[in-house]
Amino acid sequence: MRLSAQFIVLIEARRLSRAVVAAITSVAVLLSGFGLGAAHAAPHADRHGQHHRHKVARDLGDEMSRFGAPRVKWAREMGGARHVQVIVVTDGVDPQMSDLRQTVLRLGGSVHAVHPIARSMTVQIKASLVDTLAARDDVVNVVPNRPTHRTFSMLESITGASASNVRSASTKASYTGLAGTGIGIAVLDSGVMKAHEAFFNSSGVTRVKRNVSMLNNSAASWATGVDAAVTSLQPGSAALATYEAAVANDSAATHDAYGHGTHVASVAVGRAKYYGSAGETTGLALNANIYDVKVLNNSGFGTVSDAIEGLQWVIYHAKEYNIRVVNISLAADSTDSWELDPLCIAARSATAAGITVVVAAGNFGKNLQGKEVYGAVGSPGIDPSVITVGAANFKDTVGRADDVVTSFSSRGPTRGAKVVNGVTVRDNILKPDLVAPGNKIVGAAAATGSGTSLTWNFLGNLFKSQIVTPLGITQTYGESQMMMSGTSIAAPAVAGAVALMLEANPDLTPPLIKAILQYTAQPIAGQNLLQQGTGLLNIGGAVAIAKVLVTYIAQDAVNGGIDPGESTLADGKSMPAQSSAFNSDSFNWSRLAFVGGNQVVSGSALFTKYQALWNPRITWAGKVVRKRTPVYWSGTGIAANTFVKNFTDVALTNQSLLTSGVVNITSLAGASSLVGKTGVFRPTSTLSSWAISGSGLTLTQGLVLSEGLVLSEGLVLSEGLVLSEGLVLSEGLVLSEGLVLSEGYVAGEP
Repeated sequence: MRLSAQFIVLIEARRLSRAVVAAITSVAVLLSGFGLGAAHAAPHADRHGQHHRHKVARDLGDEMSRFGAPRVKWAREMGGARHVQVIVVTDGVDPQMSDLRQTVLRLGGSVHAVHPIARSMTVQIKASLVDTLAARDDVVNVVPNRPTHRTFSMLESITGASASNVRSASTKASYTGLAGTGIGIAVLDSGVMKAHEAFFNSSGVTRVKRNVSMLNNSAASWATGVDAAVTSLQPGSAALATYEAAVANDSAATHDAYGHGTHVASVAVGRAKYYGSAGETTGLALNANIYDVKVLNNSGFGTVSDAIEGLQWVIYHAKEYNIRVVNISLAADSTDSWELDPLCIAARSATAAGITVVVAAGNFGKNLQGKEVYGAVGSPGIDPSVITVGAANFKDTVGRADDVVTSFSSRGPTRGAKVVNGVTVRDNILKPDLVAPGNKIVGAAAATGSGTSLTWNFLGNLFKSQIVTPLGITQTYGESQMMMSGTSIAAPAVAGAVALMLEANPDLTPPLIKAILQYTAQPIAGQNLLQQGTGLLNIGGAVAIAKVLVTYIAQDAVNGGIDPGESTLADGKSMPAQSSAFNSDSFNWSRLAFVGGNQVVSGSALFTKYQALWNPRITWAGKVVRKRTPVYWSGTGIAANTFVKNFTDVALTNQSLLTSGVVNITSLAGASSLVGKTGVFRPTSTLSSWAISGSGLTLTQGLVLSEGLVLSEGLVLSEGLVLSEGLVLSEGLVLSEGLVLSEGYVAGEP
């Protein structure tokens, strides 16, 4: 599918129209970095020693201080004053934030939602009063309620799902082997068409168990003086029943008018329909259950607040519905550190609750001049606890030797920042974690109508000649297909893979799952750590490790029933051969994993011995180690340890993070140089070959804290590196040397 040059120009011109003037200033912006200007001068410090203006996100501060009409969706002129919708993150002891809510109401604002899982709330307030909120001692961050954007079987063969140890056969009616049976996957997106046959089981019954919508009508109305917060989800309460009735979307006439969510879900769990010219359309976990959590509207847009609310619903029902995986094929622009970004906090809460969070890296890998851009991963993909997925081009072949990382796939490192004692400190976390097929993937297309008389979803209608017509198939209701590209499509491939791993071993933890996926990935030749992570998804290898581990890691990790260094191999089992062979391809695993945000490690001890990091409640990045613990509802008639109420979060000190026997590869990478291809720019395959040969530092006493790989800030202005600074422009667009490509439609590569 190749677009004409004229078509590409039209699309890009339409997307750039609101940012042309801003693009001219991009170089000056890069030179200025994240330094706060005069508008961010701080009059006093709070109890944390932080000036309160440093707690206000850069894009929010810019909008507060500018003249003229609002240029962003989260700001509006009302009654002669500028109002903004923001998310306030607090470290107060009250999870319901009662006093803070009262303050907002006293200031004439509204509370549109309370998010206990992220200890934050979405409020509307006059822009001139944002500083008043930020000055409170219990407020640690104030960010805009930014827009979120959709980030956009041959699949079984190229990912390794057809390997003999995974699934030896599959058709629309039957399969042999692993298929994610019993595993729930929540899809936070634009909706999932439950009537599509891709989601039927072998008996013709849909596997879409629930459809809910989190689109916040209160926030959309911009009403003032409102406290619309749902502060109690106590099981069995009238408040819970009212809330559930409000979000229920099961009976909607159209579940996915936009079309993105249905396609995403089918990549993870769809069943086959078409072969031949349309390609094999079977997804990866073709018997898993789907939970549709609608957080994007019929035009493919939503807000951070809606996404947090969606994650809150998933966390609350996770044990009830056995939701073990959540796929987030959307992103929000963010200048915040992973520690303070509210969407990251919500995603990290899901991880702490034992849910594996899979996130699209984004489609901002190059700018309009065709230059490669580093540092353009969006939120929540910037969080160290989630699995961030980039996109690979499989070149329309089942062989893997010709695969490449797509040029549009967002590169790392993460560029979020926080201010510590007046100094801006960047996260610089290694991302993405791995890549998966995300170019010209055929999957289910949402539609209404009957027979061959169809009304297409928004994307299918707008880009019909690019994503529908080339398939050359007869399109009928319930079986309609389209072809899409993007990291949005790569992420659900990994989500489906996780479901297969959990069927093979239901007691794996999210951080252990991520490490297994990275360790078994196949490095793509010539691509570095920031382009591909550790390499290309290899389901056969991941399942092989999952099958040899004990089946009590998750339960013992959170209750202290297993000690660091204790054997995790099941009785009579040993590590499998650390290579894979399928589709006439034979390759070594990367044998690499990212830990601590910027450490690269290796060695079988990662899996044969229990590592403290496999506790899903622990997050480690740089010199920060935090433990996030769910607090469950309790009482008469309430199932114990089932429904999450809120979370506690504490810093850990002197924590042993890795045991002896783990091999640290970090120092082998060297100092980071784009020209020299060293450090973070060193090809993953090179580091992998060194690990396989036995190089690296074998830990003898474990590892506590270390700096790891650091991307020198000097690279921003040297060696031709284009580095995104995460600057947010109007309507949530990101500017990186002119990069403002929307992710609503991504043209596939040849």
